[in-house]
Amino acid sequence: MRAKTFDGYDMNKIKHSNRVIIPGFWSAKLKLWKTKVKIILFGCVSKSARLSAFYYALFSNNFIKEQHRVMSGIYAYHKRSGIKRGAEYVLRRNIHRLEKGLLMKARRPVFAVDFIGETLASFEQVVKAFPNSEGSDVSELVWAYDVLQKYFNVVASVPAVDQARIRFHKLPPYTKDGSSVPYKRKLEKPPSVSYDELFNLSLRRRSVRWYRQQPVPRDLLDQAMVIASLAPSACNRQAFEFRVFDDPNFVLQISSLPGGASGFRENIPVLVVVVGKLYAYFNEQDRHLIYIDSSLAVMSFMYALETLGLSSCGINWHASGVREEKMTKLLGLSDSEQVVMLMSVGYPDPDGMVAYSQKKELDFLRRYN
Repeated sequence: MRAKTFDGYDMNKIKHSNRVIIPGFWSAKLKLWKTKVKIILFGCVSKSARLSAFYYALFSNNFIKEQHRVMSGIYAYHKRSGIKRGAEYVLRRNIHRLEKGLLMKARRPVFAVDFIGETLASFEQVVKAFPNSEGSDVSELVWAYDVLQKYFNVVASVPAVDQARIRFHKLPPYTKDGSSVPYKRKLEKPPSVSYDELFNLSLRRRSVRWYRQQPVPRDLLDQAMVIASLAPSACNRQAFEFRVFDDPNFVLQISSLPGGASGFRENIPVLVVVVGKLYAYFNEQDRHLIYIDSSLAVMSFMYALETLGLSSCGINWHASGVREEKMTKLLGLSDSEQVVMLMSVGYPDPDGMVAYSQKKELDFLRRYN
């Protein structure tokens, strides 16, 4: 006579005290007990930052990779600040700081004394490397030159500024019209896009997981990324990059790593990986800017795609474990670069469904003062 089984278990072998113990019962009990202990422990260590740090140092390695990338980024920032690829982030940050000083209504006669020397040094490094270095952008040089020229024209004479002014005037001019400086926006005419039009575009944009199997022209992707490039970022550093993959083999390899794409990854025509560059920042306090700035750009990118007949889906990225190691290797990332998120892009399949995804009502998202 065959033994009675439950989920592959011999029921005669798991009887105890005239009771049948369902497989997994004790493991579930153990898991619940561990959760209760963890909650008690968290309640103790969460009472201070030092105790929390002590806990993660001894019992958890969840933040080890992040700490390593942040530290590598700070080291790379200072190590690279004397060469073009590092100096450009120093330059972008400081030129934007000069812009903020120039646009003040009650402008000080002298400002930026503490960093004008560093700004000139980084400008000289970028100029020296141009145009032979990889990624050289003449528009950045024009912008920096115009702002510096405006600054030296209006700032009063003090030794530090005068020394920097002399060095600046020895450099070749990169522009003649000086137009890349703070300006007044033309607000006489209303925006060409109304609120209702933007609202309808927001309703149209959905997370799309089913696409037509047709190539996506790269010029359309580039157009959308131009819109993304206009998104605000901290000190205009734009410390992120869109890695675009439209080769099916690469798409399948990379899309196998995030869990959120497992159900539709074979349907993805284009995969975009957003990579943050931690070597753009000089200390730990800016470690979250790669997520903030790139997310602002991604949302603009998504809206732009919709206007071009394309759709997209944001794909979450869990930065931990073996998957992160594989992603780092596939993309050839340095220790100071971090994947922020992924996106699928393509022409939407008219027969494909999208989630309703009820959004929170305004009263649950907004609080004044």
